[in-house]
Amino acid sequence: MDVKKSKATVALMMMFMMLFLVNFPGCFSAASQQPNNKKSTHLKPHNGFHSSFLFPVTGNVYPLGYYSISLSIGNPPKVFEFDIDTGSDLTWVQCDAPCTGCTKPIDHLYKPQKHILVSCEHPSCGVVHFPESPHCEKPDDQCDFEIDYVDHGSVLGVVVADVFSLRFMNGSLIHLPLTFGCAYDLKNPGPYDPPAAGVLGLSNGKASILSQLRSFDLTRNVLGHCLSGKGGGFLFLGDDLVPSGMSWMPVSANSKHYLSSPAEVFFDGKPTGIKDLKVVFDSGSSYTYFGFQVYEGVLTLVRKGLTKKPLDTVQDKALPICWKGTKPFKSVHDVKNYFSTLTLKFKDTQNIQLELQPEAYLIVTEDGNACFGILNGTEAGLGDLNVIGDISLIGKMVVYDNEKQRIGWISADCNRLPNSLDGNYKEDIQQPYAANFGILEENHPKTQGSSESNVRVRNREL
Repeated sequence: MDVKKSKATVALMMMFMMLFLVNFPGCFSAASQQPNNKKSTHLKPHNGFHSSFLFPVTGNVYPLGYYSISLSIGNPPKVFEFDIDTGSDLTWVQCDAPCTGCTKPIDHLYKPQKHILVSCEHPSCGVVHFPESPHCEKPDDQCDFEIDYVDHGSVLGVVVADVFSLRFMNGSLIHLPLTFGCAYDLKNPGPYDPPAAGVLGLSNGKASILSQLRSFDLTRNVLGHCLSGKGGGFLFLGDDLVPSGMSWMPVSANSKHYLSSPAEVFFDGKPTGIKDLKVVFDSGSSYTYFGFQVYEGVLTLVRKGLTKKPLDTVQDKALPICWKGTKPFKSVHDVKNYFSTLTLKFKDTQNIQLELQPEAYLIVTEDGNACFGILNGTEAGLGDLNVIGDISLIGKMVVYDNEKQRIGWISADCNRLPNSLDGNYKEDIQQPYAANFGILEENHPKTQGSSESNVRVRNREL
């Protein structure tokens, strides 16, 4: 059933902001909120910023397929689960407008209210559509968006602004209006339906939640994640948990994605002749992807390295390239000694390299086979772009510093939340959950209709 027609206006948005300030007078100052009953370290703000946000992460690479956090939206707040994705910037949630293709039951969908719509002329709409401009028949039209993922999945919806309830690491609670996508039309022809309620966009685009928090001067435009191979991990926004002694590498200032300096591939410590790789770090991708020629070259080296090893090729539904041993493997640790280390060395940096030990590119399936967790990116639609996904980021604290346009990583124990927090947080967070949605998102929202072979419900008005 179609929803009734309604247009958002600037006046309504201003009214919403005024009502918001009345109901949440301390929303822009975490210090004005009463901390929770837990003990708090009350970390000292950095240069006037209040602190950082820390979130337990659930999920794994296999068999579930992605890592996620939970966020509370609305008043009263309702909890939704989000796939953490450094490959896209717009956060979106499945919403009942009504919804086509949503994977969650109706009572688990976000229910938008008319007064929270972002109008087409609002600056937030321009940010979502950047570098293009919104296609509006009238200025007070609602702001629509569309995202196409390279695995041919897509999301269509309307941009809204609603209250997020967030807690700083020092215990202070904040209620803040943030802009995100209300997704009412989902298509994903891949093997998995998106099991999370939505996607948390964490690239360096201005539409990201982190960029919005930074615009309120609440925290640094820095984020980090630590993903455990056993399942779970943690994510932080802000720079309080950035460890000292990290090696840093510049990322492109002209891309929404975390695009590195050109990289050269080494195998077992020896040069392979594979150079000038464009590499993107993308937590929204379960696996690592290399362009066709790089993929074929690396796979050939891996296979040569297995000569005279007690492994045979085998078909497994999990991934395209797999091997079996004399008996089923129980974990990657049973098979890793048969494989060699892949290393990416980056140009224009001081000896910065990303070592991919066998456990950073292998999984062991439920059938006890070892499978190659580096996939053909050309087949996935990535062209000559190479993506470092979750499988290759496990066991590392990876930090994305958008203020200094750099990325760094360091080996870390990702099985527990950081010890700098109070005892209530020093708990095991190995909580595997969820599956996979998308690889990488170009995020140039479209304004034109889709092809006749893929008819969508467009410009649905709330």
